[in-house]
Amino acid sequence: MRRTMLTFLVGVLLLCMPAAAQTVDEVISKNIQAHGGPDKLKAVRSMRLSGRMTLGQGLEAPITIEVKRPMQLRMEFTFQGMTAVQAYDGAMGWQIMPFMGKEDPEPLSADDLKEVREQADLEGPLMEYKAKGHQVELMGKETVEGTECYKLKLTRKEGDVSFIFLEADSWLEIRMTARRMVRGNELEIETSLGDYKEVQGLILPHVTEFGRKGSPQKQKISIDKIELNVALDDARFKMPEVKPAGPKPAGTSPPAVF
Repeated sequence: MRRTMLTFLVGVLLLCMPAAAQTVDEVISKNIQAHGGPDKLKAVRSMRLSGRMTLGQGLEAPITIEVKRPMQLRMEFTFQGMTAVQAYDGAMGWQIMPFMGKEDPEPLSADDLKEVREQADLEGPLMEYKAKGHQVELMGKETVEGTECYKLKLTRKEGDVSFIFLEADSWLEIRMTARRMVRGNELEIETSLGDYKEVQGLILPHVTEFGRKGSPQKQKISIDKIELNVALDDARFKMPEVKPAGPKPAGTSPPAVF
């Protein structure tokens, strides 16, 4: 009788104990599975995203983002007949910014290069983060606009710190925050992700909003089409030779977006 009562009490105590806490690697594993799994992510060799970027004041511009392994990226958008480009070929970053009077390709600043290099990681920083030299800490749970999230602290190999918020139900990213140098000023930039859709077995966001944390003014990118494993020539990512200077086209300058 005494043994039966003891067994009963132990059972009650076990039921009352909270479930084992998630480890950071378990959380990351569920995030990767939510996106489609590691095998499907690794099978993607290149990606092209086509959509629209909101510039403010009701203005929109078509935008194309191309990413290719290993670590190559090209982003371009067109406004009033002028096309801006930022690209990274795996070693060098460059840009063409006609809206700022920079019609010839030029190397990126150190701050812009760092950000573009991060975006060139096709599978994101969490997958195989240890092999990439990153560190990730699970900071517990936090509510983001009424949604319970797991909060991850990402310290990149270079030392830059950002925070990633994974929705507790879907395990998908809905918010990221990081401190960035913008025109010589350090700002906390907030990025929101949503409208996740399936693309050939992968679950990918189709809406991204970003801007200074706390500011009502955010820039928005809405993706209309995502193509996987498209043929992308490496030459698209390399800085072209500088052409002879010509007359500058007139037009209204939109706000800086990259």
